[in-house]
Amino acid sequence: MDATVKSSFIAEQPKAPAKPLVLWRPSAKTGLISWLTTVDHKRIGIMYGLFAIFFFLVGGIEALLIRLQLAVPNNDILTAHQYNTLFTMHGTTMIFLAVMPLGSAFFNFIMPLQIGARDVAFPRLNAFSLWTFVAGAIIVNIGWFLPEGAPDGGWFGYAPLTSKTFIPRHSIDFWVMGLQLLGVASIAAALNFIVTIINMRAPGLTMMRLPVFTWMTLITSFLIVLSFPAITIALVELMMDRQFGTNFFEVSNGGMPILWQHLFWIFGHPEVYILILPAMGIVSEILPTFARKPLFGYPIVVFSGACIGFLGFAVWSHHMFTTGMGTVATAAFSLATMAIAVPTGVKIFNWIGTIWGGHLKMRTPMMFALGFIWMFMIGGFSGVMHSAAPADAQQQDSYFVIAHFHYVLIGGSIFALLAAIHFWFPLMFGRKVSEFWGKLSFWAIFVGFNVTFFPMHFLGLNGMPRRTFTYDGNMGWNSANLIATVGAFILGVGIALYFAVVIYTFFKGEKTGRDPWDGRTLEWSIDTPPREYNFAVIPTVHARDAFWYEKHHQAEIAKEKAEHAQAEDAHGGIHMPFQSVWPLVASVGALIGGIAACYHNLAWSLVGLVILLAGIFLWALEGADGYHIHLDKDGNILDEDAHAKH
Repeated sequence: MDATVKSSFIAEQPKAPAKPLVLWRPSAKTGLISWLTTVDHKRIGIMYGLFAIFFFLVGGIEALLIRLQLAVPNNDILTAHQYNTLFTMHGTTMIFLAVMPLGSAFFNFIMPLQIGARDVAFPRLNAFSLWTFVAGAIIVNIGWFLPEGAPDGGWFGYAPLTSKTFIPRHSIDFWVMGLQLLGVASIAAALNFIVTIINMRAPGLTMMRLPVFTWMTLITSFLIVLSFPAITIALVELMMDRQFGTNFFEVSNGGMPILWQHLFWIFGHPEVYILILPAMGIVSEILPTFARKPLFGYPIVVFSGACIGFLGFAVWSHHMFTTGMGTVATAAFSLATMAIAVPTGVKIFNWIGTIWGGHLKMRTPMMFALGFIWMFMIGGFSGVMHSAAPADAQQQDSYFVIAHFHYVLIGGSIFALLAAIHFWFPLMFGRKVSEFWGKLSFWAIFVGFNVTFFPMHFLGLNGMPRRTFTYDGNMGWNSANLIATVGAFILGVGIALYFAVVIYTFFKGEKTGRDPWDGRTLEWSIDTPPREYNFAVIPTVHARDAFWYEKHHQAEIAKEKAEHAQAEDAHGGIHMPFQSVWPLVASVGALIGGIAACYHNLAWSLVGLVILLAGIFLWALEGADGYHIHLDKDGNILDEDAHAKH
């Protein structure tokens, strides 16, 4: 070969891909480091769940202290300031640190399995979302351990009560900065879920074959992306007022406190559906499984969920009927609030249609799901009452409102999430919760919840205002408050029993194999607990209830899987992403910078920013590098490619 031809031949050869720059890559797949650096959606889902349950119990203790203070008239267990701190932190904790991340735990663990994926679209971004959530949770709660104290301006943060004029301490700065980071975590996760559902579905899994829980994950993610910018703007403006003396909400200098209410509730009402739509998705999975029949009216359930998400942005000012918006605005938002009850009611009729004529198996998840329907209906009825502006004017800021939203958020969201833990626990950990103890905890929670919150309807109609730390004995509120406090402790015992049983089950519970409930969707088609790679072969979906179809067409599916396995092995096996420490490093930078910014410490703020940017930069340099797994016919790992050991 002459020199000219040789040089041309060399120039045309494809260059070997450049290896990504990796300063440190953790290799251990067990132990603490493996959990801190994991990008596996299942592990991230479990950690989201553990953090959420911890904060749920913290929020529950805060609630018990509140009820203890209100058990009898003129009580002095808590001071007014301590009471303000507790109800502020109770609301913030339950909404942002318990219910939302517990829903996100199931989004992470279950959704990729339901669509036949091996992970989410951006595994490292998923890890960053988790650790940024933890950083935000630490900042929100750090005041408990500092002289400034925990936030005490209400979980709604109404300006100008949260200005430096009224709360000069740094407690509100912690609240503002913590919520900002929680918003970053939520938006990062939501974008990840949207891309995953749209781009990573198994072959044949069209949008109208998606499980309803995956549909609700998608709609909820869009709600997060579209609603969180509003509260971000409000929090930035409040931070500017407090830190730099601007006048967004300072009335004496031309500010408008009502601007805060509009920005907060433009976020706050979609937030209600961010909390309740996952619960609706969970119930829509549990009822068909235990009714032994398909979901009644699947397309209507899906489209009603989308309608709820859309209309959720058009009803925020029903929180503001008493602010003097004017008759036109009040009438418009009143009508929109009535309208949003329609798709919600449609879902309830679909659930009843699913149960009707079914061969019901009254397992613990089914009992919690049925409890959800009944309790959520009660909360919905009182919500329709609030849509009438004259009635709302009487109920505004009374204990009637407390009863309403607890029936929606505990009777609704929490009942469904407790059902989900029981339902998917065998899939996650390979053990089944005792039916006796599960049902006992259900009845304790059900009775305690109703004894606690049903009397609050009457307290509100009798004039008891919310956010009051004590009351006089001649107001006529004594008996109902004492009953509510007794109910709260029954509810607390029920919750404690529930999680004690779950913990016992994790260590000593009955082991179970694949598909213990005779499930209908793809997550039940794999081993319990799922393997690292989820699916030995990516399934092909032929019907809406994909796994139900598989079980009735086994020969066809087995042949298809064998062909797909051969094709996948020819392409190098199963590609999996490496673990990465950099999402954790980036979140540590956000934590340091966030705390420093609350104290106006420029040097440490810059240190935190540098760590944050360095973590993101080094994580980006890792690229999409990963390793390949080769399996035997039983799904056991034969070997991993050598470049996994870089």
